[in-house]
Amino acid sequence: MTDTSRKNQKHKTAMEKQKVVVDARIEQASDERGVAVLLTGNGKGKSSSAFGMVLRALGYGQKVGVVQFIKGQQLSGEEIFLRDQLPQVAFFQMGTGFTWDTQDRSADITAAEKTWAFAESLLRDPAFDLVVLDELTYMLAYSYLDETKVIDAITTRPREQSVVVTGRGGGSALREVMDTVAEVKDIKHAFAAGIKARKGVDY
Repeated sequence: MTDTSRKNQKHKTAMEKQKVVVDARIEQASDERGVAVLLTGNGKGKSSSAFGMVLRALGYGQKVGVVQFIKGQQLSGEEIFLRDQLPQVAFFQMGTGFTWDTQDRSADITAAEKTWAFAESLLRDPAFDLVVLDELTYMLAYSYLDETKVIDAITTRPREQSVVVTGRGGGSALREVMDTVAEVKDIKHAFAAGIKARKGVDY
């Protein structure tokens, strides 16, 4: 047997074993329902990942809602695309910009509560297959929204509805109720090296 043949056989044997494990896990996953996903961590890509799921859901003809907390003063590519090209997506922005820009806690709380009212209406509506709550974690971290109320809305949403929450932190209580929690780790970032945020990449 040649060296290439041995490598091919070793690979085939390894993949056969892996397939058995994967098939068994698929067989065990019998609970058919929507999932709650938290995308957190200090790295870049949390919102980008959530918008990837938006496109995925739309590809299947599903009904999608997107609520953005914090963002809104500076136009982003996703906002432009949703408003101009995907009017079927229910889209709402808090519109105040970053908390360090506003420096007005009372106004931020008022805006957060107004935005949450819209988000809560989506979480109660079984017609929505996917709801994205972008940067929601900051509203909990700054105590702009009541944590118990937010978690209750997420856990009592329609059974078939999936929800994606993005943002750093969010607290242990939120993590506990989510089905999937993924942490994006910042290894290296262009901004730290003095490179300006890039249209189409960063916003």
